[in-house]
Amino acid sequence: MKVLVAGADGQLASAVLQQFGPHAEVVAFGREALDVTDPAKARARAKAERPDVIVNCASYNLVDDAEDNPVTALNVNALGVRSLAHAAVDVGATLVQYSTDFVFDGHTGRPYIEEDATNPQGTYGISKLLGEWFATDVPRHYILRVESLFGRAAGGPAHGSGDGICARIRAGEEVLAFVDRTVSPTYIVDAASATRSIVERQLPSGIYHCVNSGSCTWWQFAEEAGRLLDLQPRMRALTVEEAGLRAKRPKYCALSNARLKGLGVTMPDWRDALRRSLAG
Repeated sequence: MKVLVAGADGQLASAVLQQFGPHAEVVAFGREALDVTDPAKARARAKAERPDVIVNCASYNLVDDAEDNPVTALNVNALGVRSLAHAAVDVGATLVQYSTDFVFDGHTGRPYIEEDATNPQGTYGISKLLGEWFATDVPRHYILRVESLFGRAAGGPAHGSGDGICARIRAGEEVLAFVDRTVSPTYIVDAASATRSIVERQLPSGIYHCVNSGSCTWWQFAEEAGRLLDLQPRMRALTVEEAGLRAKRPKYCALSNARLKGLGVTMPDWRDALRRSLAG
Protein backbone atom coordinates (compact mmCIF):
# COMPACT_ATOMS: atom_id res chain seq x y z
CA MET A 1 0.00 0.00 0.00
CA LYS A 2 1.26 3.47 -0.90
CA VAL A 3 0.05 6.42 1.17
CA LEU A 4 0.39 10.08 0.21
CA VAL A 5 0.15 12.54 3.12
CA ALA A 6 -0.65 16.17 2.33
CA GLY A 7 0.02 18.85 4.94
CA ALA A 8 2.79 16.67 6.31
CA ASP A 9 4.38 19.33 8.53
CA GLY A 10 1.40 19.58 10.91
CA GLN A 11 0.71 18.15 14.35
CA LEU A 12 -1.67 15.37 13.34
CA ALA A 13 0.36 14.56 10.23
CA SER A 14 3.40 13.74 12.35
CA ALA A 15 1.40 11.01 14.10
CA VAL A 16 -0.06 9.77 10.80
CA LEU A 17 3.43 9.40 9.35
CA GLN A 18 4.57 7.55 12.47
CA GLN A 19 1.62 5.15 12.29
CA PHE A 20 1.75 4.35 8.58
CA GLY A 21 5.52 4.41 8.19
CA PRO A 22 6.29 0.82 9.31
CA HIS A 23 3.32 -0.64 7.41
CA ALA A 24 3.20 1.14 4.05
CA GLU A 25 5.18 3.09 1.51
CA VAL A 26 4.63 6.68 2.59
CA VAL A 27 5.29 9.87 0.64
CA ALA A 28 4.84 13.07 2.62
CA PHE A 29 4.50 16.60 1.30
CA GLY A 30 4.31 19.89 3.16
CA ARG A 31 2.64 23.00 1.82
CA GLU A 32 5.52 24.06 -0.43
CA ALA A 33 5.76 20.66 -2.12
CA LEU A 34 2.01 20.12 -2.40
CA ASP A 35 -0.18 23.20 -2.27
CA VAL A 36 -3.70 21.80 -2.08
CA THR A 37 -5.12 25.12 -3.26
CA ASP A 38 -3.50 24.55 -6.69
CA PRO A 39 -5.71 21.94 -8.40
CA ALA A 40 -3.39 21.32 -11.34
CA LYS A 41 -0.35 20.72 -9.14
CA ALA A 42 -2.31 18.51 -6.75
CA ARG A 43 -3.51 16.31 -9.60
CA ALA A 44 -0.05 16.21 -11.16
CA ARG A 45 1.49 15.14 -7.86
CA ALA A 46 -1.05 12.36 -7.43
CA LYS A 47 -0.50 11.11 -10.97
CA ALA A 48 3.26 11.10 -10.43
CA GLU A 49 3.04 9.17 -7.15
CA ARG A 50 0.03 6.91 -7.90
CA PRO A 51 -0.92 6.40 -4.21
CA ASP A 52 -3.51 3.93 -3.01
CA VAL A 53 -4.54 6.32 -0.23
CA ILE A 54 -4.40 10.11 0.09
CA VAL A 55 -4.51 11.39 3.68
CA ASN A 56 -5.26 15.11 3.84
CA CYS A 57 -3.77 16.72 6.93
CA ALA A 58 -3.66 20.18 5.32
CA SER A 59 -5.98 22.54 7.17
CA TYR A 60 -6.45 26.20 7.98
CA ASN A 61 -7.38 25.81 11.64
CA LEU A 62 -6.94 29.34 13.00
CA VAL A 63 -10.56 29.55 14.10
CA ASP A 64 -10.64 33.24 14.98
CA ASP A 65 -8.43 34.39 12.11
CA ALA A 66 -10.77 32.59 9.69
CA GLU A 67 -13.38 35.26 10.46
CA ASP A 68 -11.00 37.86 9.04
CA ASN A 69 -9.59 35.64 6.28
CA PRO A 70 -12.57 33.70 4.91
CA VAL A 71 -11.11 33.33 1.42
CA THR A 72 -7.99 31.63 2.78
CA ALA A 73 -10.04 29.33 5.01
CA LEU A 74 -12.33 28.34 2.14
CA ASN A 75 -9.44 27.86 -0.28
CA VAL A 76 -7.63 25.44 2.05
CA ASN A 77 -10.45 23.71 3.91
CA ALA A 78 -12.97 23.44 1.07
CA LEU A 79 -11.47 23.98 -2.38
CA GLY A 80 -8.25 22.27 -1.31
CA VAL A 81 -10.26 19.17 -0.49
CA ARG A 82 -11.95 19.38 -3.88
CA SER A 83 -8.49 19.42 -5.51
CA LEU A 84 -7.42 16.29 -3.63
CA ALA A 85 -10.77 14.61 -4.29
CA HIS A 86 -10.31 15.09 -8.03
CA ALA A 87 -6.73 13.82 -7.72
CA ALA A 88 -7.93 10.75 -5.82
CA VAL A 89 -10.52 10.00 -8.51
CA ASP A 90 -7.86 10.36 -11.21
CA VAL A 91 -5.68 7.62 -9.70
CA GLY A 92 -8.38 5.50 -8.04
CA ALA A 93 -7.19 6.31 -4.52
CA THR A 94 -9.03 6.34 -1.20
CA LEU A 95 -9.32 9.81 0.35
CA VAL A 96 -9.05 10.40 4.09
CA GLN A 97 -10.30 13.86 5.06
CA TYR A 98 -10.15 15.19 8.63
CA SER A 99 -12.98 17.40 9.80
CA THR A 100 -14.06 18.96 13.09
CA ASP A 101 -16.65 19.32 15.82
CA PHE A 102 -17.14 22.92 14.64
CA VAL A 103 -19.56 21.67 12.00
CA PHE A 104 -22.11 21.47 14.87
CA ASP A 105 -23.71 24.34 16.77
CA GLY A 106 -23.20 22.92 20.26
CA HIS A 107 -26.85 23.17 21.28
CA THR A 108 -27.35 19.51 22.14
CA GLY A 109 -26.99 18.01 25.59
CA ARG A 110 -25.49 14.66 24.60
CA PRO A 111 -22.58 13.54 22.43
CA TYR A 112 -23.13 14.16 18.75
CA ILE A 113 -23.46 11.18 16.43
CA GLU A 114 -22.60 11.16 12.74
CA GLU A 115 -26.24 11.43 11.66
CA ASP A 116 -26.90 14.64 13.62
CA ALA A 117 -27.69 17.75 11.59
CA THR A 118 -24.75 20.08 11.04
CA ASN A 119 -25.04 23.80 11.72
CA PRO A 120 -21.65 25.53 11.79
CA GLN A 121 -21.57 28.89 13.53
CA GLY A 122 -18.49 30.46 11.95
CA THR A 123 -16.28 30.61 8.89
CA TYR A 124 -13.97 27.83 10.01
CA GLY A 125 -16.82 25.39 10.60
CA ILE A 126 -18.47 26.32 7.32
CA SER A 127 -15.25 25.77 5.40
CA LYS A 128 -14.69 22.37 7.00
CA LEU A 129 -18.26 21.28 6.28
CA LEU A 130 -17.83 22.23 2.63
CA GLY A 131 -14.67 20.13 2.66
CA GLU A 132 -16.70 17.18 3.90
CA TRP A 133 -19.08 17.57 0.99
CA PHE A 134 -16.26 17.70 -1.56
CA ALA A 135 -14.67 14.59 -0.05
CA THR A 136 -17.78 12.59 -0.90
CA ASP A 137 -16.95 12.99 -4.61
CA VAL A 138 -14.45 10.15 -4.12
CA PRO A 139 -16.04 6.67 -4.34
CA ARG A 140 -14.02 5.41 -1.33
CA HIS A 141 -13.70 8.16 1.24
CA TYR A 142 -13.37 8.53 4.99
CA ILE A 143 -14.37 11.78 6.67
CA LEU A 144 -12.91 11.63 10.16
CA ARG A 145 -14.11 14.28 12.58
CA VAL A 146 -11.45 14.96 15.19
CA GLU A 147 -11.62 17.38 18.09
CA SER A 148 -9.41 19.25 20.53
CA LEU A 149 -6.24 17.50 19.41
CA PHE A 150 -3.35 17.27 21.83
CA GLY A 151 -0.02 15.52 22.12
CA ARG A 152 3.17 15.17 20.15
CA ALA A 153 4.50 12.45 17.87
CA ALA A 154 8.22 11.92 17.41
CA GLY A 155 9.69 14.92 15.64
CA GLY A 156 6.35 16.70 15.35
CA PRO A 157 4.97 19.92 16.82
CA ALA A 158 2.61 20.21 19.78
CA HIS A 159 0.06 22.99 19.99
CA GLY A 160 -3.55 23.66 20.81
CA SER A 161 -5.56 24.22 23.98
CA GLY A 162 -4.67 20.91 25.63
CA ASP A 163 -0.93 21.21 25.09
CA GLY A 164 -1.01 24.85 26.18
CA ILE A 165 -2.74 23.92 29.44
CA CYS A 166 -0.20 21.19 30.19
CA ALA A 167 2.73 23.48 29.42
CA ARG A 168 1.43 26.16 31.77
CA ILE A 169 0.86 23.66 34.56
CA ARG A 170 4.43 22.38 34.24
CA ALA A 171 5.75 25.95 34.22
CA GLY A 172 3.76 26.88 37.33
CA GLU A 173 1.83 29.52 35.40
CA GLU A 174 -1.81 30.41 35.84
CA VAL A 175 -4.16 28.32 33.73
CA LEU A 176 -7.26 29.93 32.24
CA ALA A 177 -9.72 27.15 31.48
CA PHE A 178 -13.22 27.15 30.05
CA VAL A 179 -15.81 25.83 32.47
CA ASP A 180 -18.65 25.88 29.94
CA ARG A 181 -17.14 24.28 26.81
CA THR A 182 -17.44 20.48 26.74
CA VAL A 183 -15.28 18.54 24.29
CA SER A 184 -13.88 15.09 23.56
CA PRO A 185 -10.11 15.67 23.83
CA THR A 186 -8.24 13.55 21.30
CA TYR A 187 -4.66 12.33 21.42
CA ILE A 188 -3.09 12.62 17.96
CA VAL A 189 -1.48 9.18 18.31
CA ASP A 190 -4.86 7.54 18.92
CA ALA A 191 -6.48 9.42 16.04
CA ALA A 192 -3.67 8.36 13.70
CA SER A 193 -3.82 4.74 14.90
CA ALA A 194 -7.55 4.66 14.26
CA THR A 195 -7.00 6.15 10.81
CA ARG A 196 -4.66 3.30 9.89
CA SER A 197 -7.13 0.73 11.24
CA ILE A 198 -9.97 2.25 9.23
CA VAL A 199 -7.93 2.22 6.03
CA GLU A 200 -6.46 -1.26 6.50
CA ARG A 201 -9.80 -2.80 7.44
CA GLN A 202 -11.47 -1.03 4.52
CA LEU A 203 -14.45 0.08 6.59
CA PRO A 204 -17.47 1.36 4.68
CA SER A 205 -17.03 4.85 3.25
CA GLY A 206 -18.57 7.68 5.22
CA ILE A 207 -18.26 9.92 8.25
CA TYR A 208 -16.73 8.71 11.53
CA HIS A 209 -16.14 10.51 14.81
CA CYS A 210 -12.48 9.72 15.44
CA VAL A 211 -12.12 11.01 19.00
CA ASN A 212 -11.08 9.58 22.34
CA SER A 213 -13.91 8.24 24.46
CA GLY A 214 -15.62 10.38 27.06
CA SER A 215 -15.87 14.14 27.44
CA CYS A 216 -14.90 16.96 29.77
CA THR A 217 -14.70 20.71 30.10
CA TRP A 218 -11.29 22.30 29.68
CA TRP A 219 -11.37 22.96 33.44
CA GLN A 220 -11.73 19.21 34.07
CA PHE A 221 -8.98 18.52 31.54
CA ALA A 222 -6.64 20.85 33.45
CA GLU A 223 -7.53 19.23 36.77
CA GLU A 224 -6.74 15.78 35.37
CA ALA A 225 -3.47 17.00 33.86
CA GLY A 226 -2.44 18.42 37.24
CA ARG A 227 -3.27 15.13 38.95
CA LEU A 228 -1.26 13.12 36.44
CA LEU A 229 1.69 15.49 36.73
CA ASP A 230 1.38 15.48 40.52
CA LEU A 231 1.20 19.25 40.47
CA GLN A 232 -1.35 21.68 41.87
CA PRO A 233 -2.23 24.02 39.00
CA ARG A 234 -3.12 27.64 39.60
CA MET A 235 -6.42 27.83 37.75
CA ARG A 236 -8.84 30.59 36.86
CA ALA A 237 -12.29 29.78 35.50
CA LEU A 238 -13.30 31.33 32.23
CA THR A 239 -16.54 31.29 30.23
CA VAL A 240 -16.75 31.45 26.46
CA GLU A 241 -18.53 34.81 26.68
CA GLU A 242 -15.86 36.27 28.96
CA ALA A 243 -13.14 35.26 26.51
CA GLY A 244 -14.52 37.59 23.86
CA LEU A 245 -13.31 35.44 20.96
CA ARG A 246 -14.12 36.56 17.42
CA ALA A 247 -15.45 33.18 16.29
CA LYS A 248 -18.39 31.59 18.04
CA ARG A 249 -17.56 28.25 19.69
CA PRO A 250 -20.00 25.36 20.10
CA LYS A 251 -20.32 25.00 23.88
CA TYR A 252 -21.34 21.35 24.12
CA CYS A 253 -19.53 19.48 21.42
CA ALA A 254 -18.63 16.04 22.71
CA LEU A 255 -18.64 13.49 19.89
CA SER A 256 -19.73 9.87 20.14
CA ASN A 257 -17.33 7.33 18.63
CA ALA A 258 -19.85 4.48 18.95
CA ARG A 259 -19.93 3.92 15.18
CA LEU A 260 -16.21 3.19 15.11
CA LYS A 261 -16.46 0.97 18.16
CA GLY A 262 -19.25 -1.01 16.54
CA LEU A 263 -16.93 -1.73 13.61
CA GLY A 264 -14.08 -2.90 15.81
CA VAL A 265 -12.07 0.32 16.21
CA THR A 266 -12.14 1.17 19.92
CA MET A 267 -10.82 4.55 21.05
CA PRO A 268 -9.31 4.74 24.56
CA ASP A 269 -10.73 7.05 27.21
CA TRP A 270 -9.35 10.59 27.06
CA ARG A 271 -7.88 10.27 30.58
CA ASP A 272 -5.81 7.26 29.53
CA ALA A 273 -4.77 9.15 26.40
CA LEU A 274 -3.69 12.16 28.44
CA ARG A 275 -1.67 9.91 30.77
CA ARG A 276 0.20 8.38 27.82
CA SER A 277 0.76 11.77 26.23
CA LEU A 278 2.25 13.26 29.39
CA ALA A 279 4.46 10.20 29.93
CA GLY A 280 5.84 10.30 26.39
